[in-house]
Amino acid sequence: MRILVTNDDGIHAPGLRALAEAVEDLGTVHVVAPAVERSAVGHAITLFEPLWIERMHDGDKELGVAVSGTPADCVKLAIQALLPEPPDLVLSGINRGANTGTNVLYSGTVSAATEGTILGIPSIAISIASFEFRDYEPSIWVARELVRDLREHGLPRGTLLNVNMPPLPRGEIRGVRYTRQGRARYVENFIERTDPRNRTYYWMEGEKEDRPEPPGSDETAVAEGFISICPIHYDLTDWAMLRSMEGRFAELGGVPAPDLPPSAP
Repeated sequence: MRILVTNDDGIHAPGLRALAEAVEDLGTVHVVAPAVERSAVGHAITLFEPLWIERMHDGDKELGVAVSGTPADCVKLAIQALLPEPPDLVLSGINRGANTGTNVLYSGTVSAATEGTILGIPSIAISIASFEFRDYEPSIWVARELVRDLREHGLPRGTLLNVNMPPLPRGEIRGVRYTRQGRARYVENFIERTDPRNRTYYWMEGEKEDRPEPPGSDETAVAEGFISICPIHYDLTDWAMLRSMEGRFAELGGVPAPDLPPSAP
């Protein structure tokens, strides 16, 4: 297999190195990642400035390519310009912090995997639900098993796997749950401050909102000590509403919804 490994924590992140080393015996591994941390940039891409690259080395060993852009930039550039052939798989991670609930919309880790999916490459995003937990062995174990599974079964076109690990040693993990995206979100608070030149600026902080989770959610699984594997896709269409819209907006010339594709929920 040809495996592209990327992340949003930057080329020097230990989680990236752990993931690349974990799968290097399963295929040819290429690492292309942001030159600096680009967490929470979502699916942003760079349009109005060039993308600079630097090939990183540790002695004689090439560690990967550092890119001045976003995680989505890294995947686009790797697949369409840097790699000799398109990869068979994109792995994004191992991320610090959970990517559950609405966090997937902001996550550079998930967006890198989403970009791989858009370009027709099976993709997986892997995160640990902690910023302090540094035991990557459970995530490595899961990554290797998922790569083996995808090699055999593949993924539906347009779908990626969003994996969230509980911050527990492997022996304390209760198992795997196949989950749905939850409702978890952060409530932001903006702290107003003044810089030495008397200019006002704001520093954002946030806490996770305490709200009920739907049954089978990614957030609940991780909180209860399970690995969450959630299949997600980038089609944001509300199919239920589309089916119900016939007859509405008549004054605007509204027309009935077209025949839905067979794959629509």
